[in-house]
Amino acid sequence: MRDLAFVAFLFAFIGVGFRKPFLFVLCFCYIDIVAPQKLSYFLINSIPISLIVFGLAIVGWLVFDDKRDTRWSGRQSLLVILLLYCWATTVNADFPVEAQDKWSWVWKALVWAIFLPLTLRTKLRIEALALIMLLSAAAIAIAGGIKTAAGGGGYGSLQLLLSENYGLYEGSIMSTVGIAIIPLILWYRRHGTVFQPDWRVSLFCFALCFACMLLPVGTQARTGLVCLIVLAILSLRAVRHRLLYMVGAGLLAAAAIPFLPQSYTARMETIRDHRADESASTRVAVWAWTWEYAKDHPFGGGFNAYLQNHLRVERAASSNANAAPQEALPSVYEDKARAYHSSYFEMLGEQGYPGLILWLVLQAAGLFRMEQLRRRYLKTRRAEEQWIAPLATALQHGHIVYMVGSLFVGIAFQPFIYMMLALEIGLSTYCRRREQESGWRPLTARPAQVPTRHALPAER
Repeated sequence: MRDLAFVAFLFAFIGVGFRKPFLFVLCFCYIDIVAPQKLSYFLINSIPISLIVFGLAIVGWLVFDDKRDTRWSGRQSLLVILLLYCWATTVNADFPVEAQDKWSWVWKALVWAIFLPLTLRTKLRIEALALIMLLSAAAIAIAGGIKTAAGGGGYGSLQLLLSENYGLYEGSIMSTVGIAIIPLILWYRRHGTVFQPDWRVSLFCFALCFACMLLPVGTQARTGLVCLIVLAILSLRAVRHRLLYMVGAGLLAAAAIPFLPQSYTARMETIRDHRADESASTRVAVWAWTWEYAKDHPFGGGFNAYLQNHLRVERAASSNANAAPQEALPSVYEDKARAYHSSYFEMLGEQGYPGLILWLVLQAAGLFRMEQLRRRYLKTRRAEEQWIAPLATALQHGHIVYMVGSLFVGIAFQPFIYMMLALEIGLSTYCRRREQESGWRPLTARPAQVPTRHALPAER
């Protein structure tokens, strides 16, 4: 029955796309995020549905879409350079077979991020992409939130629709993405037009935000807690009553602590006592190995170069009174082929210094451009522009959360994040085109006050 539902929905989505080719673009985003072919038991799990819709989206744009409003961005050029550089490191990878396995999906994520902004010509398309991204991620977040609220969860044990660590179905990745999309959810609650803002939309958006905030609890991902704290601090820029916000946030956090599972609070304690935690100690050892590796291989070792690491990890004694007996004393152990667990070291180890610099410049350029748009449109009085500054702020805050989460999770090429980058580029090129066509100038100042008739000096 579940397979029939997936097939019916997909065929309906694809069928409507033959009338409106832009819907192929949205359909591919849905497939790339939710991966219905992996959730299916037999009907579509053997069909390359992702590649088919990928081709339909590009052909539909090339043949039927209007290209007059299309603009190219410098960040798309950076993505092209990054794509070519990743191809070069894959050809010369330390582990050619394993590198090809990762390259098989990385190139699609990068090509899609380059292509997607070309289709975002109108506000409706920008909003539609944001909506399909939110609803697709919501399918995973709501399932995780319900299981967490029902008492399920645990580190590595919370099943998010799919019982494998694929894409957003990995706990730490989904916790990071779930927190990163909260600003976008709140933006849609106020400025969405596909579903007109009313009490039902508000109720769904608040419930979805709550589900996203439950994900770090259900997955017991320390990264999620750090991201949530960062987002709470960033939100001070957008709220009107900051003191009231800080007091309310503090009271809410204090009220939530007694309801948190003991296993969750114990795991969060390891943030403070990280040298005594085996997982954290291993990550630090991997980062140290990657730093030394990059000195001898400045251009990287290609995808999955971490497979050659061999680590000697020193774990300190735990200061936690409730720690297990084996953690009460310091220990030394060896490990090998441990993943980077950090996007920064992932880029450094796999793509070397040039790849890391390209990646950082791409992120910094996006944050800078969103800040420009935010300031430019923050006080505009034009009704048709009221949505731009809040969207730029939401994307910027989500981007910063991603950059913080990337410190502890290897998501340098996560496709969902590149869709957010494409959304930023699409918003930027849309605003630039409107400004060039209309000779735009900020309309923020109040019009000059004209004296009333009885106050004119000549008539006194």
